[in-house]
Amino acid sequence: MSDRYELILTCPKSLESLLAEEAADLGLEEVREQTAAVRGFAGLETAYRLCLWSRLANRVLLVLRRFPVVDAESMYQDVLAVDWAEHMEPSGTLAVEFSGNGSGIDNTHFGALKVKDAIVDKLRTADGTRPSIDKINPHLRIHLRLDRGEAVLSLDLSGHSLHQRGYRLQQGAAPLKENLAAAVLIRSGWPRIAAAGGALADPMCGVGTFLVEAAMIAADQAPNLRREQWGFSYWLGHVPALWKKLHAEAEERAAIGLRKPPLWIRGYEADPRLIQPARNNIERAGLSDWVKVYQGELATFEPRPDQNQTGLVVSNPPYGERLGDEASLLYLYQHLGERLRQSCLNWEAAVFTGAPELGKRMGLRSHKQYAFWNGALPCKLLLFKILPEQFVTGERRSSRANEAGDSDEQQPLVAQANQAARLSEGGQMFANRLQKNLKTLGKWARKADIQCYRLYDADMPEYALAIDLYQDWVHVQEYAPPRSIDPEKAQTRLLDALAAIPVALGVPQDRVVIKRRERQSGTKQYERQATQGQFMEVNEGGIKLLVNLTDYLDTGLFLDHRPLRLRIQKEAAGKRFLNLFCYTATASVHAAKGGARSTTSVDLSKTYLDWARRNLSLNGFSDKQKLEQGDVMAWLAADRGEYELIFIDPPTFSNSKRMEGVFDVQRDHVQLLDLAMNRLAPGGVLYFSNNFRKFQLDEGLAARYSVEEISASTIDQDFARNPKIHRAWKLMAR
Repeated sequence: MSDRYELILTCPKSLESLLAEEAADLGLEEVREQTAAVRGFAGLETAYRLCLWSRLANRVLLVLRRFPVVDAESMYQDVLAVDWAEHMEPSGTLAVEFSGNGSGIDNTHFGALKVKDAIVDKLRTADGTRPSIDKINPHLRIHLRLDRGEAVLSLDLSGHSLHQRGYRLQQGAAPLKENLAAAVLIRSGWPRIAAAGGALADPMCGVGTFLVEAAMIAADQAPNLRREQWGFSYWLGHVPALWKKLHAEAEERAAIGLRKPPLWIRGYEADPRLIQPARNNIERAGLSDWVKVYQGELATFEPRPDQNQTGLVVSNPPYGERLGDEASLLYLYQHLGERLRQSCLNWEAAVFTGAPELGKRMGLRSHKQYAFWNGALPCKLLLFKILPEQFVTGERRSSRANEAGDSDEQQPLVAQANQAARLSEGGQMFANRLQKNLKTLGKWARKADIQCYRLYDADMPEYALAIDLYQDWVHVQEYAPPRSIDPEKAQTRLLDALAAIPVALGVPQDRVVIKRRERQSGTKQYERQATQGQFMEVNEGGIKLLVNLTDYLDTGLFLDHRPLRLRIQKEAAGKRFLNLFCYTATASVHAAKGGARSTTSVDLSKTYLDWARRNLSLNGFSDKQKLEQGDVMAWLAADRGEYELIFIDPPTFSNSKRMEGVFDVQRDHVQLLDLAMNRLAPGGVLYFSNNFRKFQLDEGLAARYSVEEISASTIDQDFARNPKIHRAWKLMAR
């Protein structure tokens, strides 16, 4: 065999330049970058060293042959031409990985089979012995990459991917791969900081990947020192004596490194479930003396190394995968920036994020940014120097105020003032509008003893939000922007608005909940959005109701129907009340409060009927309050009851496996109202409402019933800017 080989090192996309530098330092010659890989030439000693010491590579591939491919048969013949007896025993096990396409080979499974067949046919003995397939732990792993008619046939020296160091057996929800974490540390300057004796802290450390990788760099520990099985372990070209020499050198370097006084490397994690897995990973890496992990919220993060030491704060905050994450993530990044400014002066910081627009909300200017890929997700590494001149407007005043020793009472006011100072021009404009609305509507709500009301409803078209107050909570619904709006601009405005809300309304950031309201189809509006199960009591018209701000698109209380519910309460005394499409039966609770003889509430959803039962019980109503699960149209057709007061607020559109067909309010409202009017007692009243903007009440209904539109009288002051929120009618028999 040759004593100089072509080697290809694969890596995550965006690490090519870093890997090229590392590989050259480890002895690779004639290094060239490729997409998600580097290539070069070296002897076997360097190939072993790359396997052992590369912190960035996924695999080290030793190229056996390059050849042109005309078709599958020509590829088979060229693979067959390799002297496979130099590489493995006929009784060994084999795995083949094939990538690329072309030359009539468009299926990777077919390509891998042709390569496997060639190797097996070459090694088959007279007695029928031949290599068998083992995709998990083969003796030899072969790669063939087909690109534009050229095949690169390689032997994988790594075995399992080199990012699998072996210490991380327990993982968090979305951990970075170990080599990507190492790349972030290298780009952030950690090798330089560690060499100078600096400290490292991760305020959201998860299971400790950054911490372990940082400690291995600082202690001069080869990342794969503890790996026992390699891709070359059963390769016939393997030189055990050479490998043992390199491995012994690496062990000696690690021993020397670990005998040094440990650097101050600390992790903090809010989730108590991750603390022990992180400590277990650190122990498996042999770094328990170097790395410590503590449970702690980001709000309390404050690194305290000895002797006023500085260093690097590194963090991989959540990116947000679900609609509605924007508020919590924005405030998380703001908190992170606040902690860096207040507790890490003169440190350096590195924030790795898939949401770089949130990084701009930290109140710090980054001096460098690097593009990365985390799998298929584009990310950025933001680097900061925590110096006063890098603080965004207002922060210098904050730090001077803190240094001057403000009292505990003054500091929250200073922080709030500085938060306001950091608002963008658009954010400040939005905050001003909220404060103006709050001044007007807050006075009205207090006078009317209303605790839950709409504060803002797309008053400024560029900020397309509906903002409702539920006592001291804020419920935000983002209307999906039209396609004509640049998504980046829409996202910027949303973040501006979310930053302004706590400042303008004086509410804690963790009491702001955001959802996105889009045009709904079917039962999507009733589907569970989250599983927090947090209910809160609110008061309305002398009754208590349960709302849930997080788990569903709607909260359990339609605020625009407040006047209708209060009207029902006033008119319900001694009457039998029927509530169709009852949702959480808030109108039924009002009717019971008003002295209704009985209430009957009908809905298709068991979830909402259970909620309705809780609302009734909360107010001491259980007897004579019926809850019926069923398709309203079918239920009405079968019912023989009589009611003096009926309320119907149907959805615009509904379908379900439990109902026949589809309900469409425009198409079906005549049949619905005729069925309901058949159940109305003499002298009774039916209130009908819906929020379909294009709805037109059938003119023929007025010929059969007394019909009066009462929409204007059912719109309270908080919905006066949007009088089309719903329309309502009063129907009586002639």
